[in-house]
Amino acid sequence: MTQNSQETVIGRITSVFGVKGWLKVYSYTDPKEGILDYANWVLSLDGKRIPAKLEEGRRQGRAIVVRLKGIADRELASTYCGAEIRVPVTELPELPEGEYYWHQLLELEVFTVEGDCLGRVDHLIETGSNDVLVVQSTKASIDQRERLIPYLPGQVVQEVSLPEQKLTVDWDPEF
Repeated sequence: MTQNSQETVIGRITSVFGVKGWLKVYSYTDPKEGILDYANWVLSLDGKRIPAKLEEGRRQGRAIVVRLKGIADRELASTYCGAEIRVPVTELPELPEGEYYWHQLLELEVFTVEGDCLGRVDHLIETGSNDVLVVQSTKASIDQRERLIPYLPGQVVQEVSLPEQKLTVDWDPEF
């Protein structure tokens, strides 16, 4: 999931829904319906950026379905399947102090409380119980291992410094 520095990915179009141009989306927002709070989307598909306007959307069973402006039939809708849904980061609500969006944690260098460099946050995984940082090694890291570190602020994650692009963890490098 690559990021443009001014945009973040909030979901993905998965399939068509019905015959009138509706689409099913997989939302990365929490709650899932939060994706419907953003009207101006940028769809990213096959290296192309396509501006899109959300006309309406709703929960349909366990899925979210949407209708985008100018898409009124199943055939046209199917051409958007697989597209990432992006919004400008300036449209995201401000979080309370100590909380972060996933896109803010990407590329942060990860250090142990002892000062050992473990690598850089490549991406995160949602597991249900807690999110997990996937840390890839760098030239500066103590070894060339990939690490899965639970994102547990106050327990494992001791400090996040966005200005320094640094995340400090209480984590055994042997794990």
